[in-house]
Amino acid sequence: MVHSPPGGPPAVLRAMPLLSDRAYERIRHDIITCAIAPGTEISEAQLCTQYKLGKAPVRMALNRLAHDGLVRAIPRRGYRVTPVTLKDIHDVFELRLMLEPAAARMAAGRVSAQRLKALDEVCRAGYQPGDPRSTGRFLEANKAFHVAIARATGNARLADAVERLLDEMTRLLHLGLGLRNRSQEMEHEHRALIKALTRGDGDTAERICREQIEAARNMVLSAILTSSSVMNLALGAENPR
Repeated sequence: MVHSPPGGPPAVLRAMPLLSDRAYERIRHDIITCAIAPGTEISEAQLCTQYKLGKAPVRMALNRLAHDGLVRAIPRRGYRVTPVTLKDIHDVFELRLMLEPAAARMAAGRVSAQRLKALDEVCRAGYQPGDPRSTGRFLEANKAFHVAIARATGNARLADAVERLLDEMTRLLHLGLGLRNRSQEMEHEHRALIKALTRGDGDTAERICREQIEAARNMVLSAILTSSSVMNLALGAENPR
């Protein structure tokens, strides 16, 4: 029998948020890393079986994922993982180009060089194309690197916006990095950016950041437009009907 402290909610209710958080994080991770491919139809029952979780936490997780824009409800059928479209790619990179170079300029002379170098060490370890786990570690460190720069501006709203944008970016990069290893190029870009930020050179930091984002955009677009397998994965299920 489940007991709870006097005046407190039953233990099963206290456990529910933890289970729903776990469901959300696990499903979200698999969508972001494309372990669940863009455009895939999913159902509560399927996810309950796959993740060994109950209906309530999975339903709560799906509601959060729908709010995030990562899944869409299909009446009487379940959900579909939101496909990646060429417009998505252009929109995300366009917004990155608006926010991140400006953040790099603002952060010049204010960053923790030690923190950035530690994150860059993880990025320098690289990744193996086709290995979602190593790609995931690499991209998480890369995201943390750019968020740390945005945090150094002292503008929390700007940093939060950059972090949310980079979450969207991760799925796009999983598609592109699976076909081409850019870790050495990105290592050089990070080092140059750290030097500019550390010496307080806002002009150079802004330019390098812009060049990095443009290179990433070209890589993702090239991967999607030149690979039939990724093209089908990314764009093959835009219509939910």
